[in-house]
Amino acid sequence: MVKSTIIARVADGLPLAASMDDEQAESELAGYKSQAKAIFKKLNAQSETRCSIESGPYYLHYLLDQGVCYLCICDKQFPRKLAFSYLDELSREFYMSYGGEVEKPSLRPYAFIKFDTFIQKTRRIYEDSRTQQNLTKLNEDLRDVTQIMTKNMEDLLWRGGSLDRMSSLSDRLRDESEKYRKDSKRLRLQALITKYGIVAIFAVILFLVFYVVLRIF
Repeated sequence: MVKSTIIARVADGLPLAASMDDEQAESELAGYKSQAKAIFKKLNAQSETRCSIESGPYYLHYLLDQGVCYLCICDKQFPRKLAFSYLDELSREFYMSYGGEVEKPSLRPYAFIKFDTFIQKTRRIYEDSRTQQNLTKLNEDLRDVTQIMTKNMEDLLWRGGSLDRMSSLSDRLRDESEKYRKDSKRLRLQALITKYGIVAIFAVILFLVFYVVLRIF
């Protein structure tokens, strides 16, 4: 199944949106999300537009489209056809919603965090590869995934580097993993405030009104 999703700008690796994962997933995938960030930093206009990167028990599949990278972390058993079909759906919806804003230099990290609503809805559709809808997708004559480049994470990040460079990259991945955990907590809080903030403010105002009325009468 699709475990997590991150969307970033290719030009500078700026994260634009991501799935809001639960605490357990955050803990299990922290290192792999740091690897995803390292991948974003290596991408450029000449990079493969579709690629599957093997890392431990997971594959990191990515799709490049219109200057944006759509990346998902999936179990190795999850069919690649479905993974790239999932990324295709995200890319079409994201471009229609935010395509004209992606290149703005003033964008802040996770500027389009609200896109998580579509990510979650689409991810639920792809949760079980055995459903009739997904079996149909697998049987359709989609893009031949055997032609998609497959790489190994260690080779991608460290091939040709010295031991010192490997150690430095390892330390950087640990640091970014910790930073990602902190960012995730902040983003979850931001999402909760966005979702329930107005209700909370209304409740406080209502409480104050009742309090004042009771004091007066």
